[in-house]
Amino acid sequence: MKKASPHTRRKVERDEPDRPKGSVPAVFRGVQILDLLAASGEALTLAEITQRVGLPKSSVLALCTSLVSTNLVRRTEQGYALGPRVLDWAHTYLNTTDITKEFVRTTDELGTLRKEGVVLAVLDGTDTVYVGCRNGVQPLGVTYRIGMRLPAHCTASGKALLSTLPEPRLRELFDARPLPALTPHSHTDLAGLSRDLAEAHRRGYAVDREETREGMVCVGAPIFDATGSHAVAAVAVSTLAIHADGHLDELAASVSELARLLSRRLGGRVPRLAVPEAD
Repeated sequence: MKKASPHTRRKVERDEPDRPKGSVPAVFRGVQILDLLAASGEALTLAEITQRVGLPKSSVLALCTSLVSTNLVRRTEQGYALGPRVLDWAHTYLNTTDITKEFVRTTDELGTLRKEGVVLAVLDGTDTVYVGCRNGVQPLGVTYRIGMRLPAHCTASGKALLSTLPEPRLRELFDARPLPALTPHSHTDLAGLSRDLAEAHRRGYAVDREETREGMVCVGAPIFDATGSHAVAAVAVSTLAIHADGHLDELAASVSELARLLSRRLGGRVPRLAVPEAD
């Protein structure tokens, strides 16, 4: 096998993550190839893989041959692509991951948002349903409970979920009907909601400015799993409006970090998507 040049070895060392002592380099390099194929979204030739991972061609060929033999990679006319065994692993992982348990574990581990109420919500039609909650110490006038249902267009978690949907799906959901208002600040038409969702999509988080309850501000961020670009859930933090002044960016950063950690534990990544068109 051809020995890598000092330049190539330095490049590989920079690109590979820190490895614990006693680990096997070939495993990390195999994962590097799998990550590359997953990110590309299409088959790559041996030359393309070699160029991107910075390893000798003979080493890449040996790794790809091994991955093909285990069905983690398949050989096509265009080159190498992910194999069916990866999908089996993904299904097993998703089936053994309980998002509500991850929510409790992650909120405890994160160490932030101790005083504020935090919820985990999913979308059911045009409503958000809370499937996890941790009430804060502030007197918000709302006690969150599992199973609680609210109009999605009024809540930060609901808007975070809706912001990941394409415009045609939003039109299908709301069917140009007047939107029910919980407060004078709630959206009552799809045009205004679409503009708000476009901004939420651009930022990566949604804000409920007294739209669910007067005197309360909430910030929500979407959670993704490995199945696609549409959020499967969302987390949101609630606080008093008078406490939100000057601290909104801090709340947004904390809830976005929580959503990012949950997405990672579900095997997903927050995608970079085009902002949905507003009405």
